Amino acid sequence: MIEVRGLTCGYGEKTVLHDINLSVGKGEFFGIIGPNGSGKTTMLRAMTRLIRPAKGTVLLGGIDMKSLHTADVARKIAVVSQSMPLIEMTVREFVLLGRIPYYRKLQFFEKDEDTAIAERVMEMTGIRHLAGAFMSEMSAGEVQLAFIARGLAQEPQVLLLDEPTSHLDITHQAAILDLVKRLNRQEGLTVVIILHDLNLASEYCDRLVLMDGGRIRKVGTPAEVLEYETIEAVYRTVVVVRQNPLSQKPFVMIVSGEVREKCTKGS
Repeated sequence: MIEVRGLTCGYGEKTVLHDINLSVGKGEFFGIIGPNGSGKTTMLRAMTRLIRPAKGTVLLGGIDMKSLHTADVARKIAVVSQSMPLIEMTVREFVLLGRIPYYRKLQFFEKDEDTAIAERVMEMTGIRHLAGAFMSEMSAGEVQLAFIARGLAQEPQVLLLDEPTSHLDITHQAAILDLVKRLNRQEGLTVVIILHDLNLASEYCDRLVLMDGGRIRKVGTPAEVLEYETIEAVYRTVVVVRQNPLSQKPFVMIVSGEVREKCTKGS
């Protein structure tokens, strides 16, 4: 679905990503993990043409994205960013922004079809009862659901999410990721998601790419990527990796400095 070939890019004189080669299959739930500053968000931006590559290409369905019109890209890829400014508009108005890529020239108002799609995606994300509420009045979890609904209103083939669970409690983290997983499985939506929490990434993602210093350290299933030697080398901390007894997925536990000190003295 998305293929990155020999991608090198960054900001101005600063190169952030170095010779990245990566592919995400259709219908896959794909996670991007790595420490702060490792290039995760830059990777996501490159996949949406927000950053122009210095070298390499990004293909969408086998087509070089440089050859696609901006509206065509927006009909195929929706982005849910972690930045959530307070917006003085209702949830319905905000979700309808997702229909802009389908507006025809000189069209200034939504059609009945746009309204119907907005209602449907609000129902799918569980926020239809909030349609008349103002975005600035909602909780962080509700705002994130509205952002996802706006993305779904684009009727995309690919949903890109940049840390959608940041600043949320575990109840809302699970609700958001369960929703995205359900859309992935039931609607065939391809998902590429940045997650800081390694255990959430392990639990929800089919495959992971671990970024380190703007390069790919490892790609594979959670069991293949989340090995303690790899995690310790990349994150420069001591961890213990065990298996979730229910999902059989890896579970990463941090070892505190105090415990490390006790273990060192005990040995």
